[in-house]
Amino acid sequence: MILDIRGIDTYYGLGHILHGLSLGVGEGEVVALLGRNGAGKTTTLRSITGLTPPARGTITYKGASIGGMPAHRISQLGIALVPETRGIFSYLTARENLEIARRPGSRWPLEGMLERFPKLREVLDRKGRLLSGGEQQMLAIVRALLTGPELLLLDEPSQGLAPLVVETVMGTVRELKRERVSMLLVEQNAEMALELADRVYVIDHGTIVFEGTPVSLRANHEVTTTYLGVGG
Repeated sequence: MILDIRGIDTYYGLGHILHGLSLGVGEGEVVALLGRNGAGKTTTLRSITGLTPPARGTITYKGASIGGMPAHRISQLGIALVPETRGIFSYLTARENLEIARRPGSRWPLEGMLERFPKLREVLDRKGRLLSGGEQQMLAIVRALLTGPELLLLDEPSQGLAPLVVETVMGTVRELKRERVSMLLVEQNAEMALELADRVYVIDHGTIVFEGTPVSLRANHEVTTTYLGVGG
């Protein structure tokens, strides 16, 4: 496992959000984390990246404990987050957002990323606040890849995007999967996530309630209906 989480409990103030949560991501594997709004998906990603460190439990990355490390150090180790909020610098240009993130030796050079996202090339000199939602999402993904991650965390990459932009973004995720990039994908669109994932976890109220393959999840109507609102 490139990422191994064991029994973490994470709080926001007095609010107990994650309850003994455990999951793992293998080398070159795409793992989907599914659940309703408020189930604890984003908190899981924040726990991994050190933004909201867990109070208990262990998080191991490439065999070494990263629990308690500051977020910038975890990023330097090779974990990149594409947040739900996209997190771009609104008063910097798209180009400046990318230059800040770029690290020498990344397997994804900027020029190659712009070939994948030609629309982004057209807006490189536009301020982040003037970009459309789709352009901001493309920028957030490219910015993460320029850091040269070995583990990519994606939080709701299709949220609020037009269908054509969704296909562009998810097409890139498919390419990264073919390149054996390890990914943990949080996505409200369950069908899209299951199409991409090798394995899937379902979370509810901060607890993992299902672990298995996309095929086994589709066959489990109780889980899909109760926890994902799919089927009937």
